[in-house]
Amino acid sequence: MANVGVVLSLVLVAGLAGVAHGAEWGTIVPAQSTIESVRGRYGEPTKRSTLKVEGYDTTEWVYEGDRAPRGLRRLVVSFGFLTPQGFRPDLVRTFRLYPLPGMFTQRSIVVGWGEPSGVGREGGDPALFYMQGLIVVFEADGWKVKEMIFTPPQPAAR
Repeated sequence: MANVGVVLSLVLVAGLAGVAHGAEWGTIVPAQSTIESVRGRYGEPTKRSTLKVEGYDTTEWVYEGDRAPRGLRRLVVSFGFLTPQGFRPDLVRTFRLYPLPGMFTQRSIVVGWGEPSGVGREGGDPALFYMQGLIVVFEADGWKVKEMIFTPPQPAAR
């Protein structure tokens, strides 16, 4: 995905502005859930990696295969969030769902999350944007969900 760096930068900056409740899924809430709460819900990940994001050491957990939640090919949870009180390496920054084909459609997204704040493209694919913290990327057909990216709530464009 071409714009992951931009999304991560926005998420880190949004954390400085304060934390508010946003989009969630499967009990994971960006800027609120911790490594321990994710482990308690989903167990140990299939893979772990450490990354450097804007100078901070972050962690990424991947659940795939038989460890992926039902209906998903993969769940990727990124930890490490900059709060007004400082950097929290144990706090969920973002998470991404990669659903099985046909699991989610444009209609199910709008029914579940309402009308989007914006419509556009993410990495060349059609996408819906929700200010409460959700980016939904569709297959080229614009109907079947390819990826769902959950972030903390995003500030309105000025």
